[in-house]
Amino acid sequence: MTADTMLSTAPAAPAGKPKTRRMSTPKILLIISGVLIGLSLVHWLTGADDVTSQGAIQAALQAAIPLGLAGLGGLWSERAGVVNIGLEGQLILGTWFGAWGSIEFGPWVGLLLGVLGGAVGGLVHAVATVTFGVDHIISGVAMTILAPGLARYLSFLAWSDTPGAGATQSPTAQRLPRVSVPFVDDLAGLERKQWFLLSDVAGVLRGLLVDVSIVTILAVLLIPLSWWLLWRTSFGLRVRSVGEDPHAAESLGINVYLYKYYGVIISGAMAGLGGVFLSTVSSAIYREGQTGGRGYIGLAAMIFGNWRPGGLALGASLFGYTDALQLRRGSESVHALLILVGALLLALAVWEFRRRNRVVAISSAVLGVLSYVLFFSVDKIPTALVQAAPYITVLVVLALAAQRLRPPAADGKPYRRGG
Repeated sequence: MTADTMLSTAPAAPAGKPKTRRMSTPKILLIISGVLIGLSLVHWLTGADDVTSQGAIQAALQAAIPLGLAGLGGLWSERAGVVNIGLEGQLILGTWFGAWGSIEFGPWVGLLLGVLGGAVGGLVHAVATVTFGVDHIISGVAMTILAPGLARYLSFLAWSDTPGAGATQSPTAQRLPRVSVPFVDDLAGLERKQWFLLSDVAGVLRGLLVDVSIVTILAVLLIPLSWWLLWRTSFGLRVRSVGEDPHAAESLGINVYLYKYYGVIISGAMAGLGGVFLSTVSSAIYREGQTGGRGYIGLAAMIFGNWRPGGLALGASLFGYTDALQLRRGSESVHALLILVGALLLALAVWEFRRRNRVVAISSAVLGVLSYVLFFSVDKIPTALVQAAPYITVLVVLALAAQRLRPPAADGKPYRRGG
């Protein structure tokens, strides 16, 4: 009997163990439909046009892609049992090598070099944590500190003599091509009519399907591909087994060290692709501080998604949308969204109360009431609060979701062969 067969026929969890909640495809589609109807209601009630406009959706997609790729990187690493706090550093490596490769050799080579740069960062993290047993958090923090210093040094070597560039900024990089789905842009007239739901759907479709970068398409495809690899192939089964119980996997003949390396290197490559997006799609230059903590927010999206690709995509979309609104100085839109936020929090309070989870129920109810108090007491959200909206969203969502999270059992735990 092979190791894969033995793993797949392992005994089920004890009856007393709580069941994990999976984000199935119908559930995800239902959530997306509900959110779209909710946004349409907000648009209709308040007249906040930017809630579902093409520009807002494009900005949200652009903000969500690097978060989603960083979160996907964290997913691969933690499913293999290695915490990768160094995603921020691997994003930085991806931004620098993506921009440098694009400037020197063209955008496609820049894409490849950015992914390789992130993968090398993942390899360094794997050597430290898997081979030498360094604490995962310490190694990740070291990676995050090392990467910007290395990027500045390389920038000085590459561009110190280039006009308009230097140790903190690159020259203009070449961009990858963009594509549009035929006839979708013709929905602009329908979007301008301001019809309930129909115009909102038109704005969302135009934002998602018009003038889309190749990197965006690749990033979106990596979500189902990662799910298929991790949950439908023997390779993914082995990766997940070393993150759940490496000693049991070792007893079945699996090379635990090798599969941990696979997970962390793929993690770095995903983060590197996110860095390429920042330096060659979101902008056309590498700039110091460009990542802006997106590696950490990507980890938050991964935790929100309960270490699963579908939930991760929803989390990245949520954080990306709030980030896009604050970047567009959308105080009117943020003010209008308080209606939807309050309704969702109150609905969550009722749901959790019925499940007798009173702490989360009371917290949700208080936050929901506060949302409506803020909506009716002010006509415009202060700029500082708008700018803090993405971070407040991260904190609130993680605080409310903490009760139902289930990380891999051996995530972050040291492993030694034969131990």
